[in-house]
Amino acid sequence: MALDTEPATIEEQEEIDEEEWEPRLDAPAHHPSAPLDELFEISTTVDPGYIISLIRKLLPTNASDNHTSHGVDACVDSKVAGNDHVEESSASLYGDEILNSSNKMSESMNIVQDYDKNAQTEGENEESCHGFNLPGNSVGEEAWEEYGCILWDLAASKTNAELMVENLVLEVLLANLLVSQSVRVKEISLGIIGNLACHEVPLKHVVSTNGLVEILVDQLFLDDTQCLCEACRLLTLGLQSCEPIPWAEALQSEHILCRILWIAENTLNLQLIEKSVGLLLAIIEGQLEVVHVLLPPLMKLSLPSILINLFTFEMGKLTSERIPERYSVLDVVLRAIEALSALDGHSHQICSNKELFILACDMVKLTDKVEVANSCVTAAVLIANILSDATDLASDISQDLRFLQGLLDIFPFASDDLEAQSALWNIIARLLLHVRENEMSQSSLSQYVSVLASKSDLIEDILLDYQLDDCSDKDKGMNTSCTKSNAKTTAIRRLISILDRWIVSKDSAEENNMAGELHPDNVSVNRLLDCCRKSSKCNDASCFMD
Repeated sequence: MALDTEPATIEEQEEIDEEEWEPRLDAPAHHPSAPLDELFEISTTVDPGYIISLIRKLLPTNASDNHTSHGVDACVDSKVAGNDHVEESSASLYGDEILNSSNKMSESMNIVQDYDKNAQTEGENEESCHGFNLPGNSVGEEAWEEYGCILWDLAASKTNAELMVENLVLEVLLANLLVSQSVRVKEISLGIIGNLACHEVPLKHVVSTNGLVEILVDQLFLDDTQCLCEACRLLTLGLQSCEPIPWAEALQSEHILCRILWIAENTLNLQLIEKSVGLLLAIIEGQLEVVHVLLPPLMKLSLPSILINLFTFEMGKLTSERIPERYSVLDVVLRAIEALSALDGHSHQICSNKELFILACDMVKLTDKVEVANSCVTAAVLIANILSDATDLASDISQDLRFLQGLLDIFPFASDDLEAQSALWNIIARLLLHVRENEMSQSSLSQYVSVLASKSDLIEDILLDYQLDDCSDKDKGMNTSCTKSNAKTTAIRRLISILDRWIVSKDSAEENNMAGELHPDNVSVNRLLDCCRKSSKCNDASCFMD
């Protein structure tokens, strides 16, 4: 939902007519995750009093457990209403804590009462422009959803989010999670908290709200798909934050980790697969403390096998029928496997799996890579990680010309990814080191050179970019270009040797009238050889000067 980008006064806000609020009432049943880089810093013209009135409308009133409901409702309602006197309740698990901060809530919510009085004295336009009556004691579930969805959207704004947590929206949502039996209410509550968690200050409030993180983790045991998606998204944000330890500690129980793995392995919902594997990826790529707490038990619970099985299934789908909706699932699964393959002490089960290696190579050999370009790049990085541990596998694919073509085709998709470029050069260098051009038959050598000649324009562009990068590094005073170019240098020298050998053997075959069936384009070969030699000399000079 787009919000105005210029701040406005209260008087200007009063001029907004009712029609401008109607799209908020017709909000879709499920709201997507808030963008991380577009909407969070925008200003808003939404009145604080209106937001607070919406928070009040979300107070829970019904629950199957009346004893618990009475305690939670009494505590939260006392804070929102700002009463001078609050009776203690021993029924609620979180009652004491909420009551202890009642004075704070009385102060923060006084603006609601002032806002109500102003609205009544200044006219009825302020009430009607929002499309709602001002705060009431309770609402039905449909109305609750309506108000909750508006807050869900508004929480995408940093300003709105901070206002919400200052006025105890988290306590209200916690109460709903505790007492509501509606999965839709739980989904919306999780969605609002998820958007709040995208901002630094509100996220700290989430962590500091007693019992909230544990209750959020408990939502993983719901059977509703959308609730599980929102729960996984929220927990992922927590683990990726600057304070991930409370989240990791809340997740470390074996039965919780088993539940996450079970969801990822058994759900058929594509969004939930993506969100649950994304949660696992956040653990694998997390801070050292997170990895130390959560990864060892996950490894014991067969995390590598589950990820490999998911990748196998997605590759089967990709090769049999291309379904665009599954591309993001394939990407996150591959990213999780690649991240695991790079972790010391945890990579063995990945790097020793021959079937996984073959599947990753098949990914590289896809002829149409555009739609799954990111996955192809990730597969190449994964292969480089595997070859660093299982060096003998390089000889198995050194004669696979389709694989060599596939590697070269991935370079344009990795133009902005230095790690991926380094991985590609590393793989090519390992492959070419296993090519014995002096021992190859003329036919086999011609086939190899034909592949290189067919990609000569691409290789020249890659080498040109490589030279420009080296010059750029030198201009910036960087002294690491020689170290970083070791794999590139090895690959280029091997290309020169292979091309030189083919030219010599071709000349000899022509003299003896023994030309092979394949005839690589001489012009392309010579131009490629000249480019490789120039690149090699440039790199040697660069390293010498360094």
